[in-house]
Amino acid sequence: MDCASCLDTIRRGMVKRTGVVAVEGSPVSRRLEVDYDPDVIDSESIRRDIGDLGYTVLVPSAGEESGIRVWSSRRAYRTYLAGALFFAGLVSRLVLHGTIVDSHGGPAWPGGEDLLFVGAAIVGASNFLPRAIGALRGRVLDMHVLMLLAVIGAATIGEYMEAAAIAFLFSIAELLEGFASERAEASVRSLMELSPEVARVRRGAREISLRAADVVAGDLVVVRPGERIPVDGEVVEGQSAVNEAPITGEAMPAEKGTGDHVYAGSIVHEGFLVVRSERDAGDTTLARMIRLIEDAERRRSPSERFVERFARYYTPAVTLGAVLVVVVPVVLFGQPFSTWLLRGLTLLVIACPCALVISTPVSVVSAITSAARQGVLIKGGVSLERMADVRVMAFDKTGTLTHGRAEVTDVVPLADLDRQQVLAIAAAVEGRSEHPIGRAIVRAAAGAGADLGVTEFESFPGRGARARVDGVVHVVGRPGLSDVSDPVGELEALAAEGKTPVVVVRVPDDGPRTVIAVLALTDPLRPAVPRAISELRKLGIERVVVLSGDLKQAAEEAGREAGADDVWSRLEPAAKVEAIEDLEAETGHVAMVGDGVNDAPALAAASVGIAMGAAASDAALETADIAVMGDDLARLPYLYLLAKRSKRVIRENIVAALVVKIVLAIGVPLGWVSLIVAVLIGDMGASLAVTANALRLARVRE
Repeated sequence: MDCASCLDTIRRGMVKRTGVVAVEGSPVSRRLEVDYDPDVIDSESIRRDIGDLGYTVLVPSAGEESGIRVWSSRRAYRTYLAGALFFAGLVSRLVLHGTIVDSHGGPAWPGGEDLLFVGAAIVGASNFLPRAIGALRGRVLDMHVLMLLAVIGAATIGEYMEAAAIAFLFSIAELLEGFASERAEASVRSLMELSPEVARVRRGAREISLRAADVVAGDLVVVRPGERIPVDGEVVEGQSAVNEAPITGEAMPAEKGTGDHVYAGSIVHEGFLVVRSERDAGDTTLARMIRLIEDAERRRSPSERFVERFARYYTPAVTLGAVLVVVVPVVLFGQPFSTWLLRGLTLLVIACPCALVISTPVSVVSAITSAARQGVLIKGGVSLERMADVRVMAFDKTGTLTHGRAEVTDVVPLADLDRQQVLAIAAAVEGRSEHPIGRAIVRAAAGAGADLGVTEFESFPGRGARARVDGVVHVVGRPGLSDVSDPVGELEALAAEGKTPVVVVRVPDDGPRTVIAVLALTDPLRPAVPRAISELRKLGIERVVVLSGDLKQAAEEAGREAGADDVWSRLEPAAKVEAIEDLEAETGHVAMVGDGVNDAPALAAASVGIAMGAAASDAALETADIAVMGDDLARLPYLYLLAKRSKRVIRENIVAALVVKIVLAIGVPLGWVSLIVAVLIGDMGASLAVTANALRLARVRE
């Protein structure tokens, strides 16, 4: 299949068959899915019926590349031969007659150089003859039927050069369509090639080589410097910088060591890693990305659906116009039949909707595959077009605008202790705690407190912890946890900055309890956030809203640093959904940006749900309309720019294709447009123009 018209022909031909329930597919990946009742019809009959429509069904074996090399196919070689015969005929006519203009003046048996044109017409038409016959069998009027009628009609009235030109140039146009599809398909194949074919698996003391597709969850996979990691999994041995750009789009390599997670398709730099596979090979993040991209090709955008509906009415309407162009002047006004038949045939050529039907899907797939290489997964043309219409963006705070990991920002000693001594005591108390705040305090201490003696540890879930440190009991936790007066002034000052205060209390066995320090923690804003939001505003985002479940002060501080217009805090997941619905009722299309886990309802409710860090979240890949595989918000301006340019390119292509067709159609009855011009400009030229315009989207960068 070369374009949506081919898919439409197959769909309309096959759904008439008894037992066939539905037919869907993608002309870009050249895949067809037929839903059928096996009690009524079998797969061999389906393949045979599709073959009767003029298309070849290929069933690639495992590991075989399904791509078709357009310029070295049989169809291409027939086109080259047709072109050679056509140009040989032109040269012969020029040598023999001093002109390439037809000199026989009407229907005549071919002779001399006309035999070369007849040969070119036969060879060129053989490229689309089977499809034309198949369409007629399926009672479908498609472009192949129109072109076949034009070739036969031109030859019937002795216009052999025009017949040859139609067959040759239309074949070239179809090759161009195939090339456009092949380029888009190659982008998807390039993702498939990121995963190596062979994996080295450690079994006991030996290493054995397996097909990467045969690796299962739990296998230990050995990856050496310069090699691609074949599985998603956890590093159990070794250390190395790993280039994750194929998955997340992040250009800088990430340091990976024992306990870190790695993705299939990533490249190990100088180190050596042993990775425990956490999934079967067919279920890696990369494999899911590829499946989602292929599914995205089937999700037609509003523009694609418009073009398909328009083409269904446009082609019959122009065909009827071609019949009237012949009949009316000849029957009512006695005009020469051959002249007006030629003009009718020219209008038939213009009725071919090639450039129109290929204009949108190639643009959409070009944008989607380009985005995938930048670490952004767009689930179809609908999401792409909606993103272009977004004017309001709502952001979750924790894990999206922030790192999602608390850090100690302030240490305020209130006794005869310095910062490091306070952190050492607090870390000693929290050393056995699993709470995120406790873990943050231990990280901030950077090993201090490890040599202190700790006994009698007790945890108060959600509130803090207590332990005896070097013989003295200390409590670390939220204000009010211990029976002691809190330092109100310090706590209020820190809370006003949106920070979470924690008190460190000394509880001696024979003296008064004392607050010896106040710690402040916060989940810091990602460094890229202010710039990303500033760039989004420059590109056309009019309003930025933060939707957070955090306390008001923390949420407002994050919103202020990010440059947001509004901050809504203390929101449960259901309240975030209501907030999105209110925003859409007020402003129209809204994009929600979240982590894809607790934000899943809001992502689903928004016009466009964008999940950040989706490579680590199955929920994000399934829920969101668009998934940013890494955590870098700098991808958002790129995504918005790509969506806006894609919509513009789609509109340019549709308008250009329609304008060319309309202008040529008007010129036909006036005698201003010849058959060759109609094919050269209205078909091949327009197809080449919209294809080249669509492929520009692959060059959009951050």
